[in-house]
Amino acid sequence: MAITKLELANHLHKKMGLPKKDCLDFVNSFFTEISNSLEKGEEVKLSGFGNFSLLKKKARPGRNPKTGEEYVVSARTSISFKPGRKLREKIV
Repeated sequence: MAITKLELANHLHKKMGLPKKDCLDFVNSFFTEISNSLEKGEEVKLSGFGNFSLLKKKARPGRNPKTGEEYVVSARTSISFKPGRKLREKIV
């Protein structure tokens, strides 16, 4: 089961008693700020939760497993999440 932005907003509404629209705006703003920071190449650190960082991957040779055809996997940037100690302790 996955949690959605709407479910997060509803949880905030129940917990804090704020209007649902304000809660949804808050959740959307939160994720927008994380996205904007990552777009700028900044690392995002959420204390007690974890860190989001960018990984630069180089181009490398690849192969289609179905046809055996070789090609080059292009260089790209991917996002990495490393959970914080408190989160790891709760999960394990």
